[in-house]
Amino acid sequence: MRTPLLGLLFTLLSATAAGGQPTEPPIRIGFITDMSGVYADGDGPGGAEAIRMAIADIGGTVNGRKVELIVADSRNKADVSAALAREWFDNQHIDLLIGGTNSAASLAMSAVAAEKKKLFITSSAGASAFTNERCNPYTIQYTYSTSGLARGTGAAVVKQGGSKWYFLTTDYTFGHELEHDTAAVVKESGGQVLGSVNTPLGTADFSSFIVQAQNSGANVLALANAGADLVNSLKTAVEFGLTKTMTPVGLTATLLDIHALGLQVTQGMYFTVPWFWNKNPESEAWSKRYQAKIGRMPTYGQAGDYSAARSYLNAVRQTGSTQAETVITWLKSHPVNDFFVHHGVIRADGRMMNDLTLLQVKNPSESAGPWDLHKVVATIPAEQAYGPLSASTCPYVRQAPQKHSGSRS
Repeated sequence: MRTPLLGLLFTLLSATAAGGQPTEPPIRIGFITDMSGVYADGDGPGGAEAIRMAIADIGGTVNGRKVELIVADSRNKADVSAALAREWFDNQHIDLLIGGTNSAASLAMSAVAAEKKKLFITSSAGASAFTNERCNPYTIQYTYSTSGLARGTGAAVVKQGGSKWYFLTTDYTFGHELEHDTAAVVKESGGQVLGSVNTPLGTADFSSFIVQAQNSGANVLALANAGADLVNSLKTAVEFGLTKTMTPVGLTATLLDIHALGLQVTQGMYFTVPWFWNKNPESEAWSKRYQAKIGRMPTYGQAGDYSAARSYLNAVRQTGSTQAETVITWLKSHPVNDFFVHHGVIRADGRMMNDLTLLQVKNPSESAGPWDLHKVVATIPAEQAYGPLSASTCPYVRQAPQKHSGSRS
């Protein structure tokens, strides 16, 4: 019969590496996003590959600890995502959770992370609630927000004569906030909102919704949706001839959407992004590496996945800790400089202060290749896109004065 002392000795020997040192536990990153639904192309398996690239680029280990990635499908459901997050924090011992495209799913994961006092980064969910009423000290919104896209695209389209808007809105948190934020900018810019219709996530047939838009009297069709929903609704609009009388605006359009639809359908359309594949030489070099693995250029969400994971691992290396408070404090006090963002400050409310870019889709005759799809119209400074910290309704920020304002001066 093994004595307690012998059992303890066996345990210590089993936990000792060949070199005689105790084996360090791995650093574990969890990634929960839409892997098979309407948002899968914009993040999904491609986002997971971007995170694997970040792990490989940092050498696969940090401070002698192996870095591991586990991935799951959110199925675009808040309850599924929250249950996965809870199980991973409790039993898989993940140190960082990255959430993907669905805002409702990511808000649910954010709440669990706050409860467990673990770091959560939403790489491509856009709801402004992350840095307002639903913010918490453990969440970072890394890539964009609905308010930022609204300020970029809404004002530009009104300035170009798009004064009467009708919204086709995906029926959950993300779509509602995108419509609300954009409508406010349209009105501030002198335009009108003549109506809107809510559409279920993953709608198969947009015909009846497009007919309602045609009968509205508006001259702008604002697509407050994303991914396959945006692509399918715009295809239906073209089939019904709506684009002859209304200007379609893809409020969350990506170059992947433009590539899928083609320039003949999308030419002239404005859209706002936090990043694009040839934004600078560093972006182009990384994007071509990614294209060699995936077979196409990355979206801004996938680039954000890489940058968020790499920034986290750098913080762990610099601090020597995976403890959430230590890592978050370091991230909020050290600007991020990489191909995705230059001097990107993570503000006290968790908002990554990154500039946005207003793009316009090229005409077919202007394009020099399959991914030469856009021209730059304007850069929108982060402070203009997201507003001042003083305007945030984040409860923990408002409770006490903050030393760090998010300014990049």
